[in-house]
Amino acid sequence: MQVNVGSMPAAASRRGTTSRRDLLIETALGVISEHGVAGTTHRRVAAAAGVPLGSTTYYFADLGDLLGAAFGSFADQISERFEARLSPARSPREAITAITDFMLYDFDDPRELALCYEFYAYAIRRPEIAGLVEAWFARSQQALAPFFDPATAVLIDTFVEGLFTYRGLARESSDGPEIRRALELLSGLPAVE
Repeated sequence: MQVNVGSMPAAASRRGTTSRRDLLIETALGVISEHGVAGTTHRRVAAAAGVPLGSTTYYFADLGDLLGAAFGSFADQISERFEARLSPARSPREAITAITDFMLYDFDDPRELALCYEFYAYAIRRPEIAGLVEAWFARSQQALAPFFDPATAVLIDTFVEGLFTYRGLARESSDGPEIRRALELLSGLPAVE
């Protein structure tokens, strides 16, 4: 399932200016990770992107629209990396290796951890953003579906999300064997010695 990040105005599409919209979305992610949602404004995003302030209101109806597009883009980026990591796996055990590698190497950027926290917190009181989070979780579980039953896919997805939160806040990191063992326990696979 693709997360819908909104559509560009027809006039902008005809002029071929999608790169400015994409620039604003990526810049908004940087601003959110540095200043939080509460510190993100059209002015701050435009300044960081080096574009006129009017660009943000041209491409996005309001700040909520920009934040939704940014968080939707972020969810798509993480989902694509997760799916790419899982794609070569052919068995549950190979999937566990892929998930472990994803957790150790593909999602360990403090900027991305901050974006996750901001995304979840922003979604709590905004149903349209909560829908993006739900779609992100569903997409992760769909990627796990070839290897695990639905209940196990939910458990593994919950573990992955929770461990990222723990690692980001506790400043402790789990090593590969710990992660692998937890995934084996959740999936019901015997431990590999």
